[in-house]
Amino acid sequence: MIDLIRAAMARDPAARGVSGVFEIVLTYSGFHATLAYRASHWLWKQGIPFVPRLISQIVRFVTGIEIHPGAEIGRRFFIDHGMGVVIGETTVIGDNVTLYQGVTLGGTGKETGKRHPTIGSDVVIGCGARVLGDIVIGNDVRIGAGSVVVKPVPDDCTVVGVPARIVRGNGKKVLDAPLAHGAIPDPIVSRLTLIEKRLQELEGRGV
Repeated sequence: MIDLIRAAMARDPAARGVSGVFEIVLTYSGFHATLAYRASHWLWKQGIPFVPRLISQIVRFVTGIEIHPGAEIGRRFFIDHGMGVVIGETTVIGDNVTLYQGVTLGGTGKETGKRHPTIGSDVVIGCGARVLGDIVIGNDVRIGAGSVVVKPVPDDCTVVGVPARIVRGNGKKVLDAPLAHGAIPDPIVSRLTLIEKRLQELEGRGV
């Protein structure tokens, strides 16, 4: 519980001071969903039938967040707002991961066994993003809002778009602030800019 509170305090600028702690404990749906997940996951690991899934469904009804009790989630996990977040059964999540509202860590409907993504540590996934299938997302990755990720992503990258493309990487620090979604470049705009530049070059040659 302490790890969850510290994660929220560190990553949500709205949570400040002692009052922020009470606000997190009493009002943060992501905190409630994750705390309930810890209990249901423990029951799941003990092989107890039905009850873990019942807990997850009650929590889904109350918070709008669905975390399958079979998922493996690391320390200092933080869901900001959280409505519409879905985390599938065979998902594996590292430490210090942040999810925003509407994120889906799901399957493609084609696989059996391990069918959900593996997310590294220190990853930020923007609102409405979809990470689908048995793929590996590396450490220190940023996934832009609304992106659809269906292929593996290496460490130290930013990906955006549908389907998602790597727009920053090569081991460089992606963003100074993990919440600064506005700093994520748009690959479509970048591509159109290149096309426009190429057309200008061709026009200059009289082609």
